[in-house]
Amino acid sequence: MSKSLFEKVWDAHAVKTLSNGQTQLLIGTHLIHEVTSPQAFGMLRDLNLKVAYPHRTFATVDHIVPTDTRLEPFADPLADAMIRELRTNCEETGVTFFDLPSGKQGIVHVVGPEQGITQPGTTIACGDSHTSTHGAFGAIALGIGTTQIRDLLATQTMALAKLKVRRINVTGKLRPGVYAKDVILHIIRQLGVKGGTGYAYEYAGEVFDEFSMEERMTVCNMSIEGGARVGYVNPDEKTFEYLKGRPYSPTGDAWDEAVENWKAFASDPDCAFDDEVDFDASTIAPTVTWGINPEQAISIVENVPTVEGTAEKDKPLIAEALEYMKLPAGAPIKGVKVNVCFIGSCTNGRLSDFEEAAKYLKGHKVAEGVKAIAVPGSQVVDVICREKGLHTIFEEAGFEWRGAGCSMCLAMNPDKLIGDQLSASSSNRNFKGRQGSPTGRTVLMSPVMVAAAAVKGEIADAREVFGVNELVEA
Repeated sequence: MSKSLFEKVWDAHAVKTLSNGQTQLLIGTHLIHEVTSPQAFGMLRDLNLKVAYPHRTFATVDHIVPTDTRLEPFADPLADAMIRELRTNCEETGVTFFDLPSGKQGIVHVVGPEQGITQPGTTIACGDSHTSTHGAFGAIALGIGTTQIRDLLATQTMALAKLKVRRINVTGKLRPGVYAKDVILHIIRQLGVKGGTGYAYEYAGEVFDEFSMEERMTVCNMSIEGGARVGYVNPDEKTFEYLKGRPYSPTGDAWDEAVENWKAFASDPDCAFDDEVDFDASTIAPTVTWGINPEQAISIVENVPTVEGTAEKDKPLIAEALEYMKLPAGAPIKGVKVNVCFIGSCTNGRLSDFEEAAKYLKGHKVAEGVKAIAVPGSQVVDVICREKGLHTIFEEAGFEWRGAGCSMCLAMNPDKLIGDQLSASSSNRNFKGRQGSPTGRTVLMSPVMVAAAAVKGEIADAREVFGVNELVEA
């Protein structure tokens, strides 16, 4: 019987069916960080339980780490307590910890793939909603809560209801100046922030075949923003090439055996899906959000919507978003002034993101009055960027080059918006107050579009800003 990758991985990790219909699922890899794990370790102590398989759990520190200084103790007492607690928990249980001095620290969803911990055909869980990122490698990757973290530490299993699978095909060729971030924002705009509820998304088609692993990670990362619990791409030669030689990847004969095993997990050509949706890549333009959730997005050449021009059921949220964002209804999104520009996060804080932005940013200057920061997703990304001189391009343009961490994506650290500042951000959420200020405003876009906004001092079409006129199409 033909099966999708989701079904194959699920069946391979199903321990048993529980009385409530859920599946007890073995989780092959467990990733933890400093925010959601302390309570879980505390629960284990209260129950006098041990970490069952410490070699299957990997920890890093990312959310609370200051990016402007690495000196400890941290100025924020809570942040300092959290990193010390994680160190203690890992030391006592034997869990591998990519601490600040290791040279491997970074955002958990950047560290896992670059270390070769993220592998095809496995199940992965982490106490972070954007764990779907790891599905780019052909894994079922799940964001979980604190009690589930406890269960994983104690048993390496968790209870979960089986998801339906929707295949999303993006066919054809993307126009120049359109990136992976635009693709996922376009998908969410069309299917909605609740469109994926109860589903795993399988991404396929020529666009995903052509995408690099880092581009696939960007799309899978934001699956959760479309309501899907899981997003994945079938493993292929690009997947294997990316993983080869990574610290935790198999070697020698074990490598060859692993690749053959990984190939077998790919969806069968004639398998059935619960739903299938097609997108024409040529219709996707550089896309930005205008509102207070990722569904509220438009292309850079469109106008902000009006309350009157929307369906009755959508009018209250449209009105709320317009009021919060302080944007004139019906006006172009292009030209809206920005105060802060942020390139980074688990969505767009990888090497290729900085390479692409630097390619266009070189020789330009950040507009007066704009604060611009570039934050690599890991210490490894930072080192490679420095070796390539990318940090110099950013700094000469007027960006601050920071240390690795989540930074302004969610502002559980000193990187925060002030008042009602408007941020052009390469991160994944534009919720109210997401970037630190309860009145701060966030507009999501690709790293190259953030670079263009920084140069112009306003939301801009990167194809125009960087003088590539032939890229500009209606």
